[in-house]
Amino acid sequence: MLEVSNIDQYYGGSHILRNVSLHARPGKITVLLGRNGVGKTTLLKSLMGLVPVKNGSIQFNGQPIQDKTPYARAALGIGYVPQGREIFARLTVEENLRMGLAYRAARAPVPAHLFELFPVLQQMLHRRGGDLSGGQQQQLAIARALAPGPRLLILDEPTEGIQPSIIKDIGRVIRTLADQGEMGILLCEQYYDFAEELADEYLVMERGEIVKRGAGAAMRADNVRALVAI
Repeated sequence: MLEVSNIDQYYGGSHILRNVSLHARPGKITVLLGRNGVGKTTLLKSLMGLVPVKNGSIQFNGQPIQDKTPYARAALGIGYVPQGREIFARLTVEENLRMGLAYRAARAPVPAHLFELFPVLQQMLHRRGGDLSGGQQQQLAIARALAPGPRLLILDEPTEGIQPSIIKDIGRVIRTLADQGEMGILLCEQYYDFAEELADEYLVMERGEIVKRGAGAAMRADNVRALVAI
């Protein structure tokens, strides 16, 4: 589904991403781990077109997308949940969800299955996003990305600042989406136990490079926790 080959990215004179290659497959959760500042968020922004890549290629369903705009990538079927959630605080929950449908036909209905995944959003449909708790805002951010029915979901630190009960709910939703078999998921995560529980495949970044990769079931044997410990 997603094939990233040998991409490089620079900020000024700093070489941020170094010859990065990875893939994400339908029905699988690929987890990206690494200490703070190693380039994980920059990599995800590069996949979405929010920052340009200098070299290499990014293909989605066999189509080169490295020169496409972020909204064109979204229209092709890539959903993105940024670090920090970035919901619209003054808009209602329903209006936030409709923002995820912005390139669909006018007045396209909010998909009902989103409320099955996140029941709390239906209860708070007319409440402003800024009035929700941090965990509820994260659920809203994920639901907004899911609204147009993406084939690939990219999540950047979805457990950051979230209470344990909602972390479990988010984990169940991510696993459910992957188990349906059609969506690929690329998950960038600092919370190691959450990542290990969900990972079908893992990647570890250091200084802008992928230094280790393997099957999620092998993370403990591969001593991945020691590689990402702060």
